[in-house]
Amino acid sequence: MNINFSKYPDSLAPAVIQDNSTGKVLMLGFMNEEALNKTVAEGKVTFFSRSKNRLWTKGEESGNTLFVRAVLSDCDNDTILIKADPAGPVCHTGADTCWNEKNVREPADFLTYIEGVIESRKAGNDENSYVKKMFGKGLNKIAQKVGEEAVELIIEAKDNDEELFLGEAADLLFHYLLLLNAKGFNLQKVITILQKRHAQ
Repeated sequence: MNINFSKYPDSLAPAVIQDNSTGKVLMLGFMNEEALNKTVAEGKVTFFSRSKNRLWTKGEESGNTLFVRAVLSDCDNDTILIKADPAGPVCHTGADTCWNEKNVREPADFLTYIEGVIESRKAGNDENSYVKKMFGKGLNKIAQKVGEEAVELIIEAKDNDEELFLGEAADLLFHYLLLLNAKGFNLQKVITILQKRHAQ
C-alpha cells in the first residue's frame, strides 16, 4: 500500500473507519504517513488531529479504542479504509457512529465486541476497571474465577430461577473470554477448532 499523501494539503489523507463485523461506517478521520505507520504497527487506529496538531490514538482518553483488523487503500491510492472492532461508542457524543446511527451487531458479533472491550480495559489506565484489576491479579486468579463461575452456574441449573441461571451463564462466558485473552487467544481460535471438528 502506497498512499499518495502529497496529494493533500498538510499531507493528510482521509481515513474511513468501518466496523469489521457489521460493515457500518463509524467515522472519518485524517492520517499522515506517521499516523498510518503507527496504526499498522500498534493495531490501534491513530489519526493526525488537526485540532490538537499531533498524533491522536482513538480512545487514548475515553478507552473507546478502535482495534485494527484490516487496512486497505482505494483504487487511486489516496484514501484509506480501516476495518476495526470498536471497544465502545465511537463518537464523542456517546453515539455508536459519528452520524448518530445505531451499529447493531448479531449476537456472535457482540462477543467480538466484548473481546475488544476487554483488550481496551486491559491496556487502559483505569485502575478501578474490573477487567484491569483481574489482569493485575494474574492468570491463576482469572482461571480460578472461571471455575467459581462454572460451579455457580451448575448450582443455579438445579433450580428454576431463569434470571439467576442466565446471569450466572453470562458471568461464566465473560470470565471465559478473560481467560482466553490472558492466554493470548480469542474466541475465533476456539470457533476454528469447532468448525474443524464439525467437518470431520
